[in-house]
Amino acid sequence: ELAGAGGGSCTVFTLGPPQAEDVLREAIAWGANDGVLITDRAFAGSDTLATAQALAAALQREGPFDLVLAGRNSVDADTGQVGPEVAELLGWPFLAGVRELELDAEAGPVRVRCEHDDGWARAESGLPVVLSCAERLCEPAKVDPPGRAEVPADRIRRLSAAELGDGPWGQEGSPTWVGQIRLLEVERQQLMLSGPVEEQVNQAVELLRDRGALGHTSAAATHAHVDEETVASTGGPRAVLAVVVEPDRAGVTRELLGAAARLAAGLGGSVVAIGPGPLDGNLLGPWGADRAIAISGALVEEDVSAALGGWCEATQPWAVLAPGTMWGREVASRLAARLGAGLTGDAVDIDLDDGRLVGWKPAFGGRLVAAVTSTSAVQLATVRPGILPRLRPRPSLRAPVQDLTVEPAARIRIVESGRDDDLETLARAEVVVGVGTGVHPDEYPSLDPLLSILGAELGATRKVTDRGWLPRSRQVGITGRSIGPRLYIALGLSGKFNHVVGIRGAGAVLAVNSDPDALVFGSADVGIVADWHDVVPLLTAAVERSLTVPAS
Repeated sequence: ELAGAGGGSCTVFTLGPPQAEDVLREAIAWGANDGVLITDRAFAGSDTLATAQALAAALQREGPFDLVLAGRNSVDADTGQVGPEVAELLGWPFLAGVRELELDAEAGPVRVRCEHDDGWARAESGLPVVLSCAERLCEPAKVDPPGRAEVPADRIRRLSAAELGDGPWGQEGSPTWVGQIRLLEVERQQLMLSGPVEEQVNQAVELLRDRGALGHTSAAATHAHVDEETVASTGGPRAVLAVVVEPDRAGVTRELLGAAARLAAGLGGSVVAIGPGPLDGNLLGPWGADRAIAISGALVEEDVSAALGGWCEATQPWAVLAPGTMWGREVASRLAARLGAGLTGDAVDIDLDDGRLVGWKPAFGGRLVAAVTSTSAVQLATVRPGILPRLRPRPSLRAPVQDLTVEPAARIRIVESGRDDDLETLARAEVVVGVGTGVHPDEYPSLDPLLSILGAELGATRKVTDRGWLPRSRQVGITGRSIGPRLYIALGLSGKFNHVVGIRGAGAVLAVNSDPDALVFGSADVGIVADWHDVVPLLTAAVERSLTVPAS
């Protein structure tokens, strides 16, 4: 539609084996003019950077193009790296999570509304530009196999590795490699209750209490605190670990600083906090920073990444850790493309093995975690917020702050921005009540007594956030957030895999559904077969009684 309105053309690219041609056939059947299949055995084993390099080379060969659209992230890996890496390799600006898009037919600025982790931004960019798109930018367009088969073969052309240049391509051009893989099997008790609703509720509360899923615990007791001596780095010269500081993300910064300080202690190194200024050394030092670098002049992510790139080229740090937010992903991805460095995306844990950084990354929708290691001199990782323990701050220690000035690229203009939630709310919640479309937003106030007695937060399925009933930051599942509360209560939701994969880390799961055959019971420890309207007030009262009666 965009191309047609401006008298232009639309070409669809994919990198994959020969059978990936079907993806192009469907896209052409939607209305694209033609397709390019980048396929060759030489591309086997491509990580995100090698993939981006092949795509960028193909775009340059087949272009020029004015606008490149990409998905925000893949559902199996969720790194969100390829889009910004392609932009960096092309030397173009980039905007992430585009939910609304307006393109001036007279080649004026692209106007977008971006959907961020817990907020939004309206922005403008000139052409050319790379945009990553939110899932709901437009309505899905699907074509059945017979329709795809009707696409003429001459509307698809193939590109080999030799046609794109010398490379290296594929595994040879990939600075990360996958090592040990762990299967995440979560065994749920699947205790289906029956009988009168009140009896089911009382029995469920008793079972949950026996499991230790009920009762308030302080935040200090739920995190893996260590002694200050363990956190303190030695300040030695052998290794420098950089932590990228995202503005207004104090919690995530503290998690990363603590993790970096532990690694630095094992390496005899030091930790540098670096990000857009101003930075307060009195706040950063106690959490693990030995010094800080405040970047001035950085207006958007590409400016921060450019400053980081220059600093890394001069300093050659051992590793750079960034938050696994949309902001952090773009900064780290651009940095990886600039340095040719390996980047482990969306890590849920980081470790040290034989002097190298190991990032544990979910794969295949969270069914597995894989150990990813980088072969490059500078190792990069983005880490999922709320997943690392927040360590005790060490005694009052100020990190000296240096200034680093960067000339802004001034290619992206942020017109307006705002936040509608806090990214860390679900990550730190001890209890989460998840709601599906079976709970209308007008009924949310009826959940308040239960939320209050449990100290719980609301989570949601994708359909709920699609409808705008709750902020996108409250979405749990394969395209939302993965959480690990002590207790998860599912109300008015079916329990499809795309949602329940996000609650694998929950200590206990209570499901409430009037349909005894609902999928959600297969992912629950305790199931109440009843209407949630009847269950919630009874559950609130039963929990309150349980919390006031000492355990036997």
